[in-house]
Amino acid sequence: MQAIILFAHGARDPAWARPFEAMAAHLRHTSPHRIDLAFLELMQPGLEAAVETQVQAGCDQITVVPVFLGAGGHVRRDLPALIDTLRSRYPTITLRATCAVGESPEVMAALADAALRLATELP
Repeated sequence: MQAIILFAHGARDPAWARPFEAMAAHLRHTSPHRIDLAFLELMQPGLEAAVETQVQAGCDQITVVPVFLGAGGHVRRDLPALIDTLRSRYPTITLRATCAVGESPEVMAALADAALRLATELP
């Protein structure tokens, strides 16, 4: 079974997670894969807990999608270290990570369009 984990930074303010929760809810209705949300810090579940949940559910192929705008230190260093630790813990599953979602041309175009729309809608 295939699974996707949306991996976000996390914040102290619970309202910060709402867009990510909405993204996960949307994917749960539109994707055939199991979808979970995990956070690097300050919020739960962490990536390790999310992977554990998916493994317990029978998932053997897990893709982590960093929902970051760019590949800063968390995506370039912290995430690969977490992935390596989890691969050691679960050697029978395929665990991989994509680039930061913000590096996708479709996301950049959508953000640019949204920024222009928001700027031109101001009175």
